[in-house]
Amino acid sequence: MRLDDYIRNIPDFPKPGIAFKDITPLLKDPNALQHTYRAIANQYREDEVDLVVGAESRGFLFGVGVALLMNKGFIPIRKPGKLPAPVFKQSYDLEYGTDSLEIHQDSIRPGQRVLLVDDLLATGGTAQAAIELVKKCGGIIVGCAFVIELTFLTGRQKLSPYPVYSLIRY
Repeated sequence: MRLDDYIRNIPDFPKPGIAFKDITPLLKDPNALQHTYRAIANQYREDEVDLVVGAESRGFLFGVGVALLMNKGFIPIRKPGKLPAPVFKQSYDLEYGTDSLEIHQDSIRPGQRVLLVDDLLATGGTAQAAIELVKKCGGIIVGCAFVIELTFLTGRQKLSPYPVYSLIRY
């Protein structure tokens, strides 16, 4: 199955010069969505993975499906102020400013092996922040899996030394 057939390009969104990669056609098609979950889960089937994490919000869409296929738990990484128990917080740089992500402090036990799943790898800032949160909990990153990778933005290099897997590359 050619998953890139289910990615719609939206020119000049959210601003001029950006070619937005819209995943909603992929989400709408049950065969494409199941294929996506299976492809990521199968990539890590031989690895020791205890938990899957995903960053708000599209990381939830793909991370939960992968976690279910792997029979693993899912840990949400959220925007600030959304989690009710004590959290670790990690800030990261955006093109214009900064943002932050949070994780429950007790969500990952020290030594647990964690797979990070998200929809898109661009500059790597969000994924790098998520990795730092997993490490603050004492978790060990097994790999970082993405549906789409924008290779020209070199996010993969920012995530080194962690292995990166992506289904679609532009």
